[in-house]
Amino acid sequence: MKSPTIADLAKAADVSVSTVNRIIAGSASVRGTTMQRVQAAAEKIGFYGIATIEDRVRKSAPNFRLGFLLQQSKRELYQLFSRRIVAACHERRDEVIHPTVEFVDLLTPENIAARLKSLGAANDAVAVIAADHPVIAQAIGELKEAGTPVVAYISDQSAPARAAYVGTDNWKLGRTAAWLITQMTSRPGRIAVFLGNHRYQCQDVADAGFRSFIREHAPNLLVEDSRPTHEEAREAYRMVKHLIDSTDDLAGILIVGGGVSGVLQALRETPAERRRGIRLVCRDIGPETRKGLSEGLITAALAHPLEHMSAALVQTMIDSIGQPESTTILQRNVPFEIITQENI
Repeated sequence: MKSPTIADLAKAADVSVSTVNRIIAGSASVRGTTMQRVQAAAEKIGFYGIATIEDRVRKSAPNFRLGFLLQQSKRELYQLFSRRIVAACHERRDEVIHPTVEFVDLLTPENIAARLKSLGAANDAVAVIAADHPVIAQAIGELKEAGTPVVAYISDQSAPARAAYVGTDNWKLGRTAAWLITQMTSRPGRIAVFLGNHRYQCQDVADAGFRSFIREHAPNLLVEDSRPTHEEAREAYRMVKHLIDSTDDLAGILIVGGGVSGVLQALRETPAERRRGIRLVCRDIGPETRKGLSEGLITAALAHPLEHMSAALVQTMIDSIGQPESTTILQRNVPFEIITQENI
């Protein structure tokens, strides 16, 4: 079969032969959108010089440095976030993205603020997952003054200087968790709620939505005061063990922060007959959550769709770079996924 020629490529891309020659030679400027159209046509017809065209497109595309400040480097969930974010950066066709992902293990507001400012000084925009705190808000404000937009990711910030928020609708998530538990619980009982920290907006809003649904639809269930795990599995384990040992009417557990591995460990140590009556709903899905779902210990995980979320985050950061003086805070809500044992 005859290989496609430059003339064939020009026809497929609806440009002149001279335009294709200029792109291949790199000797004259061609609009980025035109080069992208020629690139797409070259891929479609199998043009032999596709690598050269791709190189020309990359060299002509705008370059951005994006920084991402995640948490707890030892948690597999955040490692998954990191890998998916980097992939989303490299999948961009219209820009060249240089991502820098850093993890914060010491979760004090002062440390997060310092790391955020350091990352912001080296990038065109930064995204952060953090608890909401005035010290962090101050850092976000300083970065905005310096021309670096900050995007709150997963958990929103109250800082008026933030450029955007990308995450799920946590009110709906909390009410969905309550619906799942009430649909599978017929007897009266108590429900325990575990947060990582009360300052994480995503967790606090989900908690409020959960309680709203229970008050409205399940007055036979008592939702206990929220317990902070401080994102530690050992603390979650200790609290669940105490609950199981000290009560006989535990009907459900909602965990919207870190520590699910500790909850699962406590349930595994509970007699099967007892734990069958406890419905567990958690957030996000890593290896430990998948194992808990496969064992039937977890009723459902309400998870961020990582591919969609990461792409939305990168796009939002690029959009925020293009609007340095804007006072509008971009809000991009991505629907969460409901994962059960049957669709894991």
